[in-house]
Amino acid sequence: MMIPEINIEDYAYDLPTDRIAQHPLPERDASRLICSVGGLIREETFNNIANYLEPGSMMVFNNTRVIRARLIFQKASGTHIEVFCLEPIKPTREINQAFQQDSPVTWKCLIGNAKRWKSGMLTMEITVSRADVTLHAERTGDMDDGTFSVLFSWDGGLRFGEVLEAAGRIPLPPYISREDEAEDILRYQTIYAHQEGSVAAPTAGLHFTSNVMESLSKRNILKEQVTLHVGLGTFRPVSTTNLSEHVMHQEQIIVEAGTIRHLLAHIPNPVIAVGTTSVRTLESLYWLGVRQINHPESSPTDIGQWDPYIETGNPLIPVEVALQALLLRMERTRVTHITASTRLMIIPGYRFRMITGMVTNFHQPRSTLLMLIAAFLGEKWKEVYQQAIRNGFRFLSYGDSCLFLH
Repeated sequence: MMIPEINIEDYAYDLPTDRIAQHPLPERDASRLICSVGGLIREETFNNIANYLEPGSMMVFNNTRVIRARLIFQKASGTHIEVFCLEPIKPTREINQAFQQDSPVTWKCLIGNAKRWKSGMLTMEITVSRADVTLHAERTGDMDDGTFSVLFSWDGGLRFGEVLEAAGRIPLPPYISREDEAEDILRYQTIYAHQEGSVAAPTAGLHFTSNVMESLSKRNILKEQVTLHVGLGTFRPVSTTNLSEHVMHQEQIIVEAGTIRHLLAHIPNPVIAVGTTSVRTLESLYWLGVRQINHPESSPTDIGQWDPYIETGNPLIPVEVALQALLLRMERTRVTHITASTRLMIIPGYRFRMITGMVTNFHQPRSTLLMLIAAFLGEKWKEVYQQAIRNGFRFLSYGDSCLFLH
């Protein structure tokens, strides 16, 4: 399959600013739900989502946890410098390990007011477990993409994760036009988040509560978890007219061997991904298996954005064969989980291998996430979005939800 020719303007729609939710609802599962099931569109409340799922289906959740990635330093002159931690560089690039590191560490960062901080040390006094700690930050390099490498150091023998938790602020999306507040500490986090590493929430999961989880169990819906650490690139607009020129952001995924076994045993029953991040993780898992089969001499550790469209050599490998190939390699190399990176871009023309449905929020016009929805729904996405706008649904991260089932 060749890379499809797609005009980004075909995925534009008018999103009034007053439809972009600025705060979460008082109750997570009180959000509205628009369902497109078998081509029929219905409106519902999220707490009734289990009623639309076939008993014995499997739901796959992204268990990443949003980190307090925004660090606000103040220079002696009074100037505020914001350092936004994006991803680790040293001593490890593996995100889960990076939060366990003690001083010093180097991270790739965005810097607000960068012209006011060309050199020198920034400091911040914080309190961790009743102990006073001084956090230091030093610019150590400029990168080609407008980001910077920053060296962080501190005293007290603490993990970097503990330092960020005490010093940082929740990184709300750019379309939420307010500063973070106390409510965001809990509400911009799923109830099942536990793998630190995201700078944005997997927002489809924000609607789930313990009551909803219980309703899923009563309907015999199986639950599995994967990890995709969401990067800031998820908000990057497509700035090229022709999609083939767009550079997709890279994100790290982690999948346990036990989850792969459960997915394998579940075939051919329905798999519903909670969020586009879970969709991309599951579909990337398939392509990692294809890579292992087509190139057995290499270690499958990353998926490029166009790999599914240009992969040669047995491109129609069944899902069970791809997953078995991954498990065999894991057993041979004695690893319990796969850690890989993905730039997978799912656009109209893509054939889904792993999922039969998804839960997702509403996405921005001209975004790669909207094109993922269009890849699943076809032209039906326009009808869904038009109905949602016409009927007052709330959009984007703190907005309402969708359930799409084939």
